[in-house]
Amino acid sequence: VQLQASGGGFVQAGGSLRLSCAASERTFNGMGWFRQAPGKDRGFVAAIDWSGGTTYYADSVKGRFTISRDNAKNTVYLQMNSLKPEDTAVYYCARSIFSMGDYDARHYNTWGQGTKITVSS
Repeated sequence: VQLQASGGGFVQAGGSLRLSCAASERTFNGMGWFRQAPGKDRGFVAAIDWSGGTTYYADSVKGRFTISRDNAKNTVYLQMNSLKPEDTAVYYCARSIFSMGDYDARHYNTWGQGTKITVSS
């Protein structure tokens, strides 16, 4: 399976963006979003299980970001509201080796190419 992330761009603080991650085929795996800011390691953002019924968030984005999926469209979304300059990063979607998503990047074996978000203050 291949993952194609899109939706990145430039936004002012307090604004919103929605990222999409389209898979080349149907998947019943957990999915996750991770991000890497300049000079920092890649970190967990959000994850969702195969059905969309269970979600997980990093504390830094809880209450501002929402992960969802549409299995009919083979697509996972990340709605990002109340964006802050510290959200600036390249965002990657990934497919878990499990049916449940989680925070551990080692549990993901397929990664998209990344989409860049820049939040200005």
